[in-house]
Amino acid sequence: MISTRGRYAIRVMIDLVENNNGHYIPLKDIAKRQEISKKYLEIIVKEMVAGELLIGASGRGGGYKLRRKPEEYTVGEILDLMEGTLSSVACLADKSFDCPRKDKCKTLPMWTEYDNLVHDFFYGKTILDLVNN
Repeated sequence: MISTRGRYAIRVMIDLVENNNGHYIPLKDIAKRQEISKKYLEIIVKEMVAGELLIGASGRGGGYKLRRKPEEYTVGEILDLMEGTLSSVACLADKSFDCPRKDKCKTLPMWTEYDNLVHDFFYGKTILDLVNN
């Protein structure tokens, strides 16, 4: 399940695209438009800045803006940053996980196929796709 952190991060990105005026957009404005607690968004955007999705500036005229063009951001990269892994099972989420049943597991191909579908779906959608829909 995708948490509010992942969903809200996507909403922040969409909001920044839709309200881009060339200047930093204050978080209070995003929070108001998105009807999300500013305090909660502060935690989310801090991680997005650290993950190099956004640029943040403090003080008068400060706020947030995209680091890249909207079409260069995939939903997958945003969710990976905010959620960690989207893998369905531990043996696929952690490459160093040493499952003793890996060689004889009858379900591993199914989980691998599922994870590939999820990955391809989210990495095949950009923020610009969401804005234009």
